[in-house]
Formats: sequence, structure tokens, C-alpha cells
Amino acid sequence: MVRVTDLVTFGETMLRLSPPRGERLETTDSLGVQAGGAESNVAVGAARLGADAVWLSRLPDSPLGRRVVGELRSHGVRMGVSWADPETSRLGTYYLEHGGEPRGTNVIYDRADAAITAVTPAELPTGALEAAERFHTTGITPALSDRAAETTTALLRAAGEAGVTRSFDLNYRAKLWDPETARAAYEDLFEHVDTLFVPLRDAREVLGREGGAIDVAHGLASSFDFETVVVTRGTEGAVALRNGAVHEQGVFEADTFDAIGTGDAFVAGYLTKRIDGGSVPDALEWAAATAALKRTVDGDLAVVTPDDVEGVVDGAGGIDR
Repeated sequence: MVRVTDLVTFGETMLRLSPPRGERLETTDSLGVQAGGAESNVAVGAARLGADAVWLSRLPDSPLGRRVVGELRSHGVRMGVSWADPETSRLGTYYLEHGGEPRGTNVIYDRADAAITAVTPAELPTGALEAAERFHTTGITPALSDRAAETTTALLRAAGEAGVTRSFDLNYRAKLWDPETARAAYEDLFEHVDTLFVPLRDAREVLGREGGAIDVAHGLASSFDFETVVVTRGTEGAVALRNGAVHEQGVFEADTFDAIGTGDAFVAGYLTKRIDGGSVPDALEWAAATAALKRTVDGDLAVVTPDDVEGVVDGAGGIDR
């Protein structure tokens, strides 16, 4: 089959509502509005780095739903949206209140009964998926509802049957489900995953893995027959295991303006370089550079360019990589 799409992602996107920095939600008289969702964040990052990216989801046919579509399209992402009746569905939102120490950043979700929770495979335009090189989703989506979990499984299975390389970012969210429930759901999905992205913390606390990042990568690859396992470890960088070979990548220094979406930017950089034919070490380098750049940008989205990423990579002298 001739591949006509580089990357297809599937998942929920919400509107992020944020007061100006330093203000509290309970007293602010203005809110900034931006789209945010793990899978659409990856699609935007990949599209901005040159990939042909399609995002699949279900949205209410309302001004808010169209607001999401307009923002994602502005970054070059193609839409594969099922439009729901706005009388019986809604768009999830979340409120982000930035705060320095000791207060910290606070996130409040308002996503119950969002349109995505009733999504079915039959209503999604899956032609792009069947003709894609890669398919990506995360552990957030199956946590939203039984229907969303069933659709996630169905799309992963369909992608595999079409010969599409499938990636999955664990992306555990404690506000959605407990570790035991999440672990059972994740492990049911793993047979349909080729590349796993997982933070070391979540591998330990949710998947019950022990040891360092390399041990965790080997254990997961052995247990679930993943082609590639990428373990991220915060300020200590990332480790990737592929075909028995271990590759390590440090972080690029960055002044952090907004850390939200950093992990999605990492995934976008990695997948884009792999789609472009890059090696795993090259992909890890692009992932780390894209993540560093994202930390300097407000909002969930990695508003970056290939030249930006190349500039970070080329200027990395003296940084542990």
C-alpha cells in the first residue's frame, strides 16, 4: 500500500482557560483561551516540523468545537472529526493557574460527558489511518470512558492490520483513574503497540517495574514484545531500546516559561525524525530539542520550526547528550 499520510493521532482536545500569570482563578477578570490535548499536541508538533499529520476525534458542532478545529488547522494539522449534536454533547475544558513556589501550578478539569466519551470507530474517517505510516495515541484516551477505550483498541488493531507502525504514550493521569485500573487497561492494549513512550516514574508506580530506565526498557520489551521502548526520566534525559541496542539522550537546557505539553513535544520530535528516516539516536536528539523549545512557549502546543530544532541540536556543544 502506498502511504499518503505520515502520522495519524487520535484523542481528546479541550480548551485551556488560563488567567494572566500571577492572578488567581477566583479573582481574575480575563482568561486566555488555547486548545490543548495530548494527541493533538503531538499532531501540531509533527505538522510544524514538516510531517503530514491528521488528528481524529469527536467534537460538538458548536462554536467551541469549531474553535478547536480552527486553531489546530492554523498549524497545518488535517482534521478527521466526527461532529456531535451540541444539544447532547459538550467540549471539555481545563483551567490552568500558573504559580511559582510555594504555590505551584494548579490544573482543574471540566471534561465530564465530553463528546469524545461517546466516540465509535464507525463514525471516524479512518481512511487516513489505513494509509498512514504511523498511528499515535495515549493512555489518556482510554481513561475517558468505556466507549473511548473500545475505540482506542479498535483503531490500534486496525492500524496493525494495515501495517501501520503504532505508538502509545502511557501519559498516566491520576485524576482520571487509579494505578491498578490503569495498569490493567494499558496491558490489554500493549499487544497492539509497536513503540511505547513511558516516564520512568509511571513505569514504576503504575506498571510495577523496578530498576533504572535501561532495566525498565528491557523488561517491558521482553514482556510485551515492543519493537521500541522510550523511557523518559525528566532532567536526566531519555533512554531508547530498539533491537537490543540502548541509546541515551540528555536534555537541552531551557528557560522554562510553560512546561505543559513538553512530553507531547518530545514525542512529536521523535516521531517526525523517524518518519523522515532518521535513526533512533537522531530521533531522540530531535525529541529532546523539541521538548526544550516547547518549554519556552506559552500554551500546550510546540510552536516551533525545523530550523529552531536544528539550531538547538547544532548549538549543543558542551551539553551532555
